[in-house]
Amino acid sequence: MARRKRSSQMLEKAARRAASINSIDPNLDLGNGLTLPAFSTLIETMRTRENAYNSALSQLDKLYREMLQTERELGDMAEHMLLGVATRYGKSSVEYGMAGGVPKNQRRKGLRGELPTPSLEQQRFVASVDGNGSKNGNDNGNKATATS
Repeated sequence: MARRKRSSQMLEKAARRAASINSIDPNLDLGNGLTLPAFSTLIETMRTRENAYNSALSQLDKLYREMLQTERELGDMAEHMLLGVATRYGKSSVEYGMAGGVPKNQRRKGLRGELPTPSLEQQRFVASVDGNGSKNGNDNGNKATATS
């Protein structure tokens, strides 16, 4: 979507006012630098800057569209590169994993909509951290002693 170009209501109003003042006296001088030629010069400066701004927006839109196109091309090429590695080395290879793919033998199959559950190794690690590493279930760090 193109950026919205700017149009100045003040510029339009000033241009209409200058045309009206011009009908009074083309060389009107109201003092303190308030002259019709100075007013007309400022109107033209504003018009030039507004046009430059709108042109810059158009150029920015063009650059943005070009960037998006290049980004799509880059994504396609990255996908083709990964598929090329898969073709050459196979989808279960170490090289495929090095290229950013997930090797077939490391993919997890789950039911749709089901959250992944931690593996048994991860559960043991959590239990070990929570239990301060003790294997006998005693959480205070002291050795278990038999009492009679």
